[in-house]
Amino acid sequence: MNKKAAFGILITVVIPLICYLIVKNVSTDAAPMPRHYIFDTVVTKEVKGKVVTDTVWHKVPDFKLTNQLGQQVSWAGLENKVVVANFFFTRCPTICPRLTRNIKLLQDNIKSSEKVGNRFADFMHFISFSVDPERDSVHNLKHWADRFQVNPENWWLVTGDKKQIYDLSINEMKLGLVDGKGIDTSFFHTDYLVLLDRNRNIRGYYHGLDSTAVEQLAKDIVYLYLEKDPKRKSVFAGKFELLAIVALVTIAAVALLVFLLKRKNL
Repeated sequence: MNKKAAFGILITVVIPLICYLIVKNVSTDAAPMPRHYIFDTVVTKEVKGKVVTDTVWHKVPDFKLTNQLGQQVSWAGLENKVVVANFFFTRCPTICPRLTRNIKLLQDNIKSSEKVGNRFADFMHFISFSVDPERDSVHNLKHWADRFQVNPENWWLVTGDKKQIYDLSINEMKLGLVDGKGIDTSFFHTDYLVLLDRNRNIRGYYHGLDSTAVEQLAKDIVYLYLEKDPKRKSVFAGKFELLAIVALVTIAAVALLVFLLKRKNL
């Protein structure tokens, strides 16, 4: 191995590995990830002789409702997606039209960068739950969707069992607590948008009529998309440092071998 080859190895292997280790140590937790909200319990356990606590975050349960296309939908169709949920009704003359327009802006402006010309961001999904399901038939939801040019590929307007919808809003997403004013359980109405991650954990509440809050929601959607799922570890997870050490040791061994061969030839 000549000097140029050895230098090439140094440039292509050693320096990137060192840079990786530096960036990893400096930038850990630097991204402003949306915080978790409601938790169910805190588990205390012993790991390698140390007592650690693990928070079990509240997971919004499954649902079975009907969307604006007459399709039966549930969380099964939203696997690995970031979800934004809201509650509305089509007869609403006040906040619901404005709220829907703001969600439409989110749908139009957040795009996927994975495919050239992709029409929508397939990593996120919007769900608008009708709080007046007795009147909001599939026909009425479809009319509302057409009025605001809702793309059903990643936005469902859903209707169905009223108890199920109200349980989701009040008991599971805790919108009554966030509102701070109490909720009329006979008729629920709010402008809040709820952000959920891939694990159906609540990661944010945003006033859907506030442009600043909606702008922050757009950023947080992207942050959650970039967030690593702790349940899905890479084959090399936790092993990169070991690989770096092995590579450096290998290079050192090659350099030593070259040095010994040169001495032998002298």
